[in-house]
Amino acid sequence: MSDENLQSGGVHNSEGFERQDLGARAVFGFLIGLAVVGILVYLVANGLYASLDRYQQAHEPAQNPLRPAVERDTRDTEAAKVGQQIDQRFPEPRLEKDERNELTEFRQHEEERLNSYGWVDQQAGVVHIPIERAMQLVAERGLPVAPPAGSTPSASKQAKPAAKGQKR
Repeated sequence: MSDENLQSGGVHNSEGFERQDLGARAVFGFLIGLAVVGILVYLVANGLYASLDRYQQAHEPAQNPLRPAVERDTRDTEAAKVGQQIDQRFPEPRLEKDERNELTEFRQHEEERLNSYGWVDQQAGVVHIPIERAMQLVAERGLPVAPPAGSTPSASKQAKPAAKGQKR
């Protein structure tokens, strides 16, 4: 604080705030102007897209007369109808018919595999277990540790004990 404020008890002589609020007329004027600008932007964008669509249709090359005419709008929400259209229009191999449902089925299959017991290779005795159980086992037993590089295994693992009467 400056010395003047300390001497006068810290009170300012000039007040630093407005005595009058913003009027309702100015607020409503701004909101009306914002609405008008929003409507103008909408109309301009809509007109621009309409003119671009007309331009594209006017300059689109003629379709091959040997190929049957196709509908322009291929969007549809019925999965069965879309699947039939794809079967009719596209040659083999078809990669996807209904990507949303195929992805959902794939995710469900993966969830079931992550949360169930089963054989990976029955002849080798390899199984898969639920991921939660695997995390519990790792927390209880810990992860296997490899010996440091360049070190020899411990003596108990290195050599079998000698038979009685034999010298090492």
